[in-house]
Amino acid sequence: MRHDVVVNGRFLARRLTGVERYGREILRCIGTRWRLESTARQGWRGHLWEQCFLPARLSHDSILWSPANTGPLLVRRQALTIHDLSPLEHPEWFRGGFAAWYRLFLPILAQRVEKVFTPSEYVKGKVMKRFNITEVTVTPNGVNPSLFHPRAKQIRFDLPRHYVLFVGTLEPRKNLDSLLQVWNEINAEFKETWLMIVGVSGTVFRTIRVPHEMERVRFIGYLDDETLAGLYANATVFVLPSQDEGFGLPALEAMASGTPVIVSDGGALPEVVGDAGIRFCLVDPCGLKHVLKECLSNTRLRAELSEKGLERAKKFSWQSTAEIVWKSLHDI
Repeated sequence: MRHDVVVNGRFLARRLTGVERYGREILRCIGTRWRLESTARQGWRGHLWEQCFLPARLSHDSILWSPANTGPLLVRRQALTIHDLSPLEHPEWFRGGFAAWYRLFLPILAQRVEKVFTPSEYVKGKVMKRFNITEVTVTPNGVNPSLFHPRAKQIRFDLPRHYVLFVGTLEPRKNLDSLLQVWNEINAEFKETWLMIVGVSGTVFRTIRVPHEMERVRFIGYLDDETLAGLYANATVFVLPSQDEGFGLPALEAMASGTPVIVSDGGALPEVVGDAGIRFCLVDPCGLKHVLKECLSNTRLRAELSEKGLERAKKFSWQSTAEIVWKSLHDI
């Protein structure tokens, strides 16, 4: 029997970050076998559309997929992707109203829908335990090798020859202050190297203060995909020092670009990177400093990490994840 698969497209109007890329890439791989319902409304107007107007657009045989953490409470024939539980576990990282809404809303929604997806085993375990759900399907993030690859050229920036790269929203969870502090301590030893920060502040996160006047640090802001791909491919080292990640897509994109990767042991990052990158312990005050110095100093180590990262990235396919999603939707 052919079902009417409907996608909750509220996420499509938002700036492209990891959650939005997940939804867009899976839709691209599924093709035209689904129907989209979307809105440009954001904030409380977006919530109103999702809770009141979206359910009215579904038929009795519709199956709704909500790929971006939220969905209508009235719709039981629904699959929901929960990317992480940070608003519940660390409300101090978010604006008060946003965190309060999610603490009230998400537990109810997670227990009402018929299927829950998560991007990692790490989030799966947390969701099952917190919401007392017995079945969760892991639908990992993937990478598009036609976009993120070692030969990607930088077309927009006049880049330094050597640079450390960070990509992510400028929010408390990303632990950017630790990276900046470490860079301030070691940059004198690497006079030809810069630190490049890609990202902007998100609307739902608490503001972080970052010192823009630092030695050889460049804040770039938000980039389009083609420019970002070139920045990944030409970086000396990529660093993601997050305190928690439901997946950690920039680390995967960096590996696919042939760039050596350093990550923290926060959340799902060890699960994603495996032995293809260097990990440091968040509880070790000198951990990031030690591994960053080692990686910048050791050409052979960087070459080994690059090779391992390229192989590791091949294990993550948007097409494979799309097939899991599609089959699971028709099992509802």
